[in-house]
Amino acid sequence: MTEHTKTDGLPGMDLPVVPESAGLGKAPLRNDRMSAAKVECNACPVLCQISDGRTGACDRYANRDGVLVRVDPVVLLRRELKNPSPALVPFARDGAEPAAEGAQAAETDWNGDLLHADEVFVTGVGSSTTYPDYKPAPFIVASKAQGVDMVTVVTEGIFSYCSLKVKIDTDRFLGAEQANVRYKGEVVGHVTTAEYGSQMLSLGGVHHLTGGSKKEGRMALELMQKLGNKQPAECTIDGGASLVIQAGRAPIVNGVEEARMRVGCGSAAVGIFARQFAGVADEVVVVDDHITGVLTQHQAGRCLDMPESGIKMLGRKSTPGRYFQVANPGNGWGGTDIADPLSIIEGWEEGVAKPGLRLLMTSTTGEHAQWYVLDEALVPVEQPMPPEVRRIVDRIGENCEPSLCTVLFLGGAGGSLRAGVTENPVLLTRAIKRALVNVTCGGAPAYVWPGGGITVMVDVMRMPDNSFGTVPTPAIVAPIEFSMRLDDYAALGGHVDHVFPLQEALARGAWQDDGAPVTRQWVRIDDANPWPLGQPPMLG
Repeated sequence: MTEHTKTDGLPGMDLPVVPESAGLGKAPLRNDRMSAAKVECNACPVLCQISDGRTGACDRYANRDGVLVRVDPVVLLRRELKNPSPALVPFARDGAEPAAEGAQAAETDWNGDLLHADEVFVTGVGSSTTYPDYKPAPFIVASKAQGVDMVTVVTEGIFSYCSLKVKIDTDRFLGAEQANVRYKGEVVGHVTTAEYGSQMLSLGGVHHLTGGSKKEGRMALELMQKLGNKQPAECTIDGGASLVIQAGRAPIVNGVEEARMRVGCGSAAVGIFARQFAGVADEVVVVDDHITGVLTQHQAGRCLDMPESGIKMLGRKSTPGRYFQVANPGNGWGGTDIADPLSIIEGWEEGVAKPGLRLLMTSTTGEHAQWYVLDEALVPVEQPMPPEVRRIVDRIGENCEPSLCTVLFLGGAGGSLRAGVTENPVLLTRAIKRALVNVTCGGAPAYVWPGGGITVMVDVMRMPDNSFGTVPTPAIVAPIEFSMRLDDYAALGGHVDHVFPLQEALARGAWQDDGAPVTRQWVRIDDANPWPLGQPPMLG
């Protein structure tokens, strides 16, 4: 046993080493004239020839003293960590550098419990890939969870068929549906639908990655990697806004940071707060780009026996007290283009409207609000807002959630991913759909879409930092793990000869020698995530 494994605190044992099976070694060099000081990387189709001490085009693989190594550490999840910033620890293998000063001390919290799957989960972050598709995944880890023999197949997938679905919490007009989204001048996606208080974007995708110009593919890839890794990126929308997107942060629209996601549409806001408005206002108009609500005409006002005010609204009447298209979309009141709320009032019905009528006009977030009283000529005159009305407007704001950007990674797990699990890939697909296999990305739960194939979707905020990489083909590299019972893995034709115990994964790392990671790093699992083992998949 090496000195390194002794410092790990693992029990004394002779760790079995999984041999490189026949036919799973390195391919012959494509160029016989390549310098002997270089190594050829076959972790993706680019096949970089890397000089000693240098990295390949993706910055993920390097030549270290003639050994091809995966540069980034494998991320291992723990339920709890004593040290919030644990040091990198080298595996006991060729190409690994000595442990950094203090790393051995950081390992002293190891104990026998670490050999149980309830305490350690190996993620695909930094694990290496299965390309060129015919070889088993780099980590096929056996462990026990609640007394059950389990297997987790761990890899990094190379995704061309992938995109980001982005939810922007705002009422501001970002752009027309289907409008192009640009990053550094290149079209990288489009605006999709407006949802309840949010605008949706689709970014990336195979047609932008590989179906356009080289620059378009590079920019789409750069944007996807940034957003997937929770970094900010600035985009523009044709005919619309500029915006800064960062997962888990407030969107910045035209240079202004959003604060509130609306409580509801104008009609909903009228209904929610109708009882509170009754008695302190004679009419309330909640301005909204979708549905503008008018309290006394609305069914909520009628149920409270509020007399009609005689107000006449612009726009297209949908049902009583609900109006479409009172103005154009924009960055003004309620996501419209208006700065003066009185501009959407067509007039007042004589004999119904009376001088002294108290009118509140507000937006769906309460950020815009003005108080008026009708004069003798039935003209609204702005007045100071009474405290009892201000409290209700403030309550509208209180019920608005903070505006955020949500970034979901959507990808199709194809040949190399499934072939790294089993020699008969369709059996993996069937096992997932039968809820026998849990699918995670960096330990985060992944929603599996219904229908054919393995199409997964995951919230990047629930994944470890810097989970995403790239290859210059271009394609995104993302972690993925398949966890199941050992018996089920054997039944679906899994690579059982390459299953190795958790203690070996902790000590040596991946089974292969070519392109294997050389360090590992502990990360505390996100509080929002269930422990991956023993969980059913999130099936659609």
